[in-house]
Amino acid sequence: MRVLVTGGAGYIGSHLADALLDRGDEVLAIDNLTTGNAGNIHHRLGHRRFQFINDTILNEHLLERLVPTVDLIFHLAAVVGVKYVVGDPLAAINTNVRGTEVVLNAAFNKVGLGFTVAAITRTTNASWFTMSPGSFAEAQAKGALRQGGKNALNLYVANPGQGLLGWATFPWTYSSAPQDDGVVVLFSSVPGGTAAPYNEGDTGTHEVGHWLGLYHTFQGGCAGSGDYVADTPAEDSPAFGCPVGSDTCPAKAGVDPITNFMDYTDDSCMSTFSTGQIARMQLGWNTYRK
Repeated sequence: MRVLVTGGAGYIGSHLADALLDRGDEVLAIDNLTTGNAGNIHHRLGHRRFQFINDTILNEHLLERLVPTVDLIFHLAAVVGVKYVVGDPLAAINTNVRGTEVVLNAAFNKVGLGFTVAAITRTTNASWFTMSPGSFAEAQAKGALRQGGKNALNLYVANPGQGLLGWATFPWTYSSAPQDDGVVVLFSSVPGGTAAPYNEGDTGTHEVGHWLGLYHTFQGGCAGSGDYVADTPAEDSPAFGCPVGSDTCPAKAGVDPITNFMDYTDDSCMSTFSTGQIARMQLGWNTYRK
């Protein structure tokens, strides 16, 4: 497997690269060494399956070139630590937000869609920060903060509790409730956050999948039409961790799609949208959001 690790010279990224190489993978590591350390990867520089690229994840052309060549991406690049955030807060925000945008776009390019950060607003409101799905606080927050029309992805960062990582609206609900449209994610699930093993940003990828019309891969269990995508194997219940070989619907073709972004596995396990899911997202965009 060919794997891209952003933030590959950091403490976590370098150890991840070691583990991937030890299991036989090919590793591309990107890091601009702002907070990473070349010493963490020095022992791997001559390895035939390891390539280090001293660059930033803000380099869109580089990411656009690399992402189609890999099978899996670990997004660990982020500006972390009080020293760096306090010392240069604008740089921290630019790397963590803009960098995530670049990686997200690189993943969704296969769908034929792209996202641009049009605006970032910050609001201090304890009630809104702890909003839950369908709550009065959610209605208040979105009513006050939402911007743009049906094609504008509004992403809210909150701390909803109840074990929730996030939620999203479906594209076909926009016409009846435009003010509710958007995606909410747990603040600590963004790259570099503390919600391990859900802190590499794939909660956002998962919820944007819903925003574009995808259901969970385990929708409907082993019976019926499932997630309405023909090439995702049936799955009886959500998968957690990374249970390779799990098959909860043995009477149906295929094992559980644990690497799919629309399951519940760890971020490090998620890496794919199926061809059918890509077609459904394109249809959802063209029908409801274009």
